[in-house]
Amino acid sequence: MKQFLRLVVFFSLLAPFSNSYAQDQPSYAYIGIEPEIVTNYLGSSATKLGYVRVMIEIMVSDVDQLELVEHHMPLLRSTAIEIFGRQPEEKVKSLTGREDIRRAVLAALQDHMQQETGAKVIKDIIFTKYLHQK
Repeated sequence: MKQFLRLVVFFSLLAPFSNSYAQDQPSYAYIGIEPEIVTNYLGSSATKLGYVRVMIEIMVSDVDQLELVEHHMPLLRSTAIEIFGRQPEEKVKSLTGREDIRRAVLAALQDHMQQETGAKVIKDIIFTKYLHQK
């Protein structure tokens, strides 16, 4: 019985700390670039093009920023399409190349949001669908 009481007291002492910890955590939110991106990329020769089909989810640090990202979605979508269109076939097809593209798209989207809103806003992006064909 004493051990039970000790546990109850112990957990009741921890409760205020766990609640404040939860409040300090950012409330991440996601918004997808809709519709999915389908665009061409540079093929192995100048006369051959491949295409890539990508679904991108944008992660923001706070739910309140979703409306801001949605407002600028045409600019963000256009930027992502432009970056994919400049990529060579080797980069589109490789896993390390895909990560390089993801980082390039992330940096460009963050830069645009910084210029348009004065804040970084976008925390990260995720490719939830990634298909390519030559």
